[in-house]
Amino acid sequence: MSIIYVLIPIAMLFVLVAVGIFFWAVKSEQFDDLDRQSVSILFDDDIKQKPNESNDESTPH
Repeated sequence: MSIIYVLIPIAMLFVLVAVGIFFWAVKSEQFDDLDRQSVSILFDDDIKQKPNESNDESTPH
């Protein structure tokens, strides 16, 4: 029965951390645009790189 005196504060601490993380996510605008990522996979990229071009700057030209 004495273990309940340890488990209740630990559970309350977990709840406070979870609520804190939720409010941080809302404040940092994580939930503002929920549709953009789910729809973006349906469309092709507008800019396509040519196969012979490379972004690697270490190759000599």
